[in-house]
Amino acid sequence: MIVHFMEDKDGIYFLGKRASARAQIQEFLTTAARALNEPLLLKAQVDSWKAALELVDARWTKPGKLILALDEFQWTVEASPDLPSVLQEFWDRRWAKSGRIVLILCGSYLGFMEREVLGKRSPLFGRRTAQILLRPFNHIEAAAFHPSLSTDDHARIYAICGGIPAYLLAFDQSRSVEQNIADKVLEESSALAQEPEFLLREELRDLVPYHAVLMALANGKASPAELSKATGIDPRALHYHLNTLIGLGYVHRRYPVVGGRPSLRSVRYALDDPFLRFWFRFVFPQQSLLRVLGPRRGFTEAVRPQLDAYFGHCFERLCREALPLLYAREGVRSAFEVGEYWDRHIQIDVVGLRQDNRTDLCECKWGSVASLSAVAKELELKVQHFPNKRRATLARRLFVRTKPGGKAHLPEGLQVHTLEELYSLSVEFDA
Repeated sequence: MIVHFMEDKDGIYFLGKRASARAQIQEFLTTAARALNEPLLLKAQVDSWKAALELVDARWTKPGKLILALDEFQWTVEASPDLPSVLQEFWDRRWAKSGRIVLILCGSYLGFMEREVLGKRSPLFGRRTAQILLRPFNHIEAAAFHPSLSTDDHARIYAICGGIPAYLLAFDQSRSVEQNIADKVLEESSALAQEPEFLLREELRDLVPYHAVLMALANGKASPAELSKATGIDPRALHYHLNTLIGLGYVHRRYPVVGGRPSLRSVRYALDDPFLRFWFRFVFPQQSLLRVLGPRRGFTEAVRPQLDAYFGHCFERLCREALPLLYAREGVRSAFEVGEYWDRHIQIDVVGLRQDNRTDLCECKWGSVASLSAVAKELELKVQHFPNKRRATLARRLFVRTKPGGKAHLPEGLQVHTLEELYSLSVEFDA
């Protein structure tokens, strides 16, 4: 995206990597020499970012602005911890006043960017003029990658690939979802087969404890006690590993949505990245078996039997994502919070806590539904146990893949949404 933005502009794009400071500075000057048409920069012998930036700044003499884009900023700073302070000095003393330089800092490690670039202790704190948290595509946008497929298949692919363009592009719409899983994920020579390993090795050093935590999360372990038992990791060390994964944007800390201050005892953790969730659920724990069976037979015997239940859990996430879009269509103007609710007795799949004193409580069913009335009764039993401390109006919604045939005698006010409807919603609203 940054490279596309810079196509018709003067600028230097530098991609950070895990390399020595000297090597990265030299590569930066080589890139700058080509971008500025300044061959002398190739011969410059400098050993600091301050000196390198001095050279570039001195040789930019055009009247317009120069874009300086430092991508994967976390790796450059890992080798040169003083770089944020160097940039602060240039910004405060020169660039902010002259307006000659547009500085773009980009990183894939969310925790690092929040702490070392945006955080109060960062030398760069308070100097940003804009920021973008680039999120994956939502379910409707992701469906546009495979326009010829059915809505069911859109939801299945979204459960595996999420909204990451590279993963979505890897899936071939001329093949079935099952064939794509076998050929694009389970086939050991495919581009996606080892993608999670590559991602994690880029960000982490000792992968063993993180593999254990991610596999436990992918298999439905959510509370600290469950995770500690499943992984064999001491609770204190587990807290560290979870916080690291949260900083990377892979894991999310969540609480039951009831309004007010959450109880720390009720915390759960969820693996938010769909592809990591699928890979650590079906691929990582069965790699030996999949290698022996091969991708097609491996899919049939090791993945397919549990796949529909897996899609059911992913459908709940999709419904939580879609509820704000439903609110936008319905003209809801109040602030709201979307999540779920659980306690020792019940689990409510989707909760929409609205500030107009209304709370939506929702049940999700991916599998075939023989009777909407039966599902409505199931939801009603859960509603009776929901702690409605705000005394809000409690509304009921059902999310189903398809409605069963025939007439159903449903409670007044109950809203029923199908998968087809969720894919017909407008995406103009920023969810």
